Amino acid sequence: MGQDFDGQTAVVTGSSSGIGAAIARRFAEAGADVVTNSRSAERAEEVAAEIREAGGSAVGVGADVTDHDAVAALADAAIEEFGSLDVMINNAGMTIVEDAVDYTPEQWRQVIDVDLTGTFFGAQAAGQRMIEQGTGGAVVNVSSLLGTKGLAGRSPYCAAKSGVDNLTRTLAVEWADHDVRVNGLAPGYVRTEITDQSMESAGYTVEDIEARTPLGRFARPEEMAECALFLARPDTFVTGEILTADGGWSANAWGPDH
Repeated sequence: MGQDFDGQTAVVTGSSSGIGAAIARRFAEAGADVVTNSRSAERAEEVAAEIREAGGSAVGVGADVTDHDAVAALADAAIEEFGSLDVMINNAGMTIVEDAVDYTPEQWRQVIDVDLTGTFFGAQAAGQRMIEQGTGGAVVNVSSLLGTKGLAGRSPYCAAKSGVDNLTRTLAVEWADHDVRVNGLAPGYVRTEITDQSMESAGYTVEDIEARTPLGRFARPEEMAECALFLARPDTFVTGEILTADGGWSANAWGPDH
């Protein structure tokens, strides 16, 4: 286990699988005490148990990020268990693939509530406690390549992630006097179970994504974890930034090379 985050506590929402689980494991490797999270306390604890078995320090806490009080309780649990809250990774997210004309109000609200409101609740809970502690901290909001790009069938997701980007900038300015740094991480296509499900719903293939990405492959969750670790490091002068990690997708004006 490393020492970069010794003595610090990191909360990672939506960390029962995929990018979130990789981030939680990486912070534990770097020496942090980690609070894993899922709507299911059992699933959150499964990843926490894996971290402990590997020699790290972690507990799992169930909380729905769309529930303000539950997110506040998640932040308090970190402090009660480990003594502080120093890093908050707002990773929980979801999408529904549907034509804009067919989205129901319930579907729209579900995606916005998880991806945007849930991110705000997590950032707010962390910011309040970091300011009270008086020792600063780091908030990393997981956005998406689609925060700056449009994609058919993802209207609420794209809207929510765009909102996350500007929320991140606003909080960074507002909390700078308290040494609370707020940054965003915008992954491109990462090979996870959720990505596979959305590709199937949208009707495109692994080969389609690989052809469109200059690096010619999907990202690994572990690569996103390294980005999150960098953004949360206390020895950087970075705040209010959105780090895009998309394998060159945004830089590629031509599109698929057929």
